[in-house]
Order: sequence, then C-alpha cells, then structure tokens
Amino acid sequence: MIILGLTGSIGMGKSTVAAMFAALGVPVFDADAEVHRLQGPGGELVQAIETLFPGTTGPDGVDRAKLSKAVLGDAEKLAALEELIHPAVGLGRTAFLEEHADAPLVVFDIPLLFEKTGRAGLDAVLVVSAPADVQRKRVLARPGMSEEKFEHILALQMPDEEKRKRADFIVDTGTPLADTRAQIDALVTCLRDHDVRYCQQCVR
Repeated sequence: MIILGLTGSIGMGKSTVAAMFAALGVPVFDADAEVHRLQGPGGELVQAIETLFPGTTGPDGVDRAKLSKAVLGDAEKLAALEELIHPAVGLGRTAFLEEHADAPLVVFDIPLLFEKTGRAGLDAVLVVSAPADVQRKRVLARPGMSEEKFEHILALQMPDEEKRKRADFIVDTGTPLADTRAQIDALVTCLRDHDVRYCQQCVR
C-alpha cells in the first residue's frame, strides 16, 4: 500500500482533488470530516470538550463558533484541545487503514499537513496549487469571507511556494477541471502499478 498525503493552502482545490481520487476508487481519509464526526451529535469528543470548555456544546454537538472563540488567542487552551483531537483522529485513521488494508493506494486528506501533523506515516505528499490570483478569487467568493479574514488564514499557513518545494507531487488546479482530472488519473494509474520514486519521474 502507498499512503499519499494530500494537502494545499486555502482555496487551492484540495477538496475537489480529493473527490477526484474517490471517483477513481481510491479510499480517501478526510481528517476534517473525522473531526466533524467526533464533534457532531453523539460524537466521542463532545463531552470531553464540554468539560474543558463549558458552554461550547449542545444538542447538535460542538458549537464550532463558540469553541473557536473559547480558544482564540490562548495557546494553552488550543494545545489542550489539540491533545484531545489529534489522538482521536489518529484512531480513526488506523481504523480506516485496517478497513482498506488490501488497497494499493490510499489518500490522507490533511489540510495542515506541513503546519501541524508532518509527514510521519506517509509515503509521499501531493500538494494542490494554483496561481495566487486564482486562489484569492476563489476564497473571496466564499460566503462570509473578507480580505482581512483571508489574509489572517494565509498568515497561519505555510506559503504555497514552500509547500511546493516539499512536495513529492504537485497538481495544478489553476487549469480547467478536465486538465486537473487528467493529472490525477495519470498519478493514480502510475501509483497503482509502480513505486513513488518511479512515478515522480513520470508524473511530476
């Protein structure tokens, strides 16, 4: 099995690319989706989060806006929250790998791979990237987004140029969808039959 980490900065098209992998039959573990599940109605972390941060949960699980406000600007509180979340997500990832043990290729969709989790346990990393003007246009089109909020998010993320330098594979999402899909098709085809190093020469 090859475990491919998928990451990219905000607005770069990571979710779209993850869906392309899934459409090709590649199992995808979505770290964000797992966090939502853990914090949703009946989620395993709801009670522990309420204990740490009283008033941040309700019938629908964790109120993400209240939780965000509770930890905003407090490094110790954020660290305590992460100490809850990261091990739980790790257990979900382990269960995912067991479920798909026979798959030749799986993808871990990890938004803050370089910023938070690192490359441990991954065979290769794929970075989705697009020109800065395309990224900005996409993000500012989102409901509730502002220039100030966008710049704040960018400041918390590793620059796209640095991510590209650290990547084993780069997919350009600033092109028409058909072109991006062709890049993913070629990568999946190669990784199902060859090792990472061979595919780096053929696909990147």
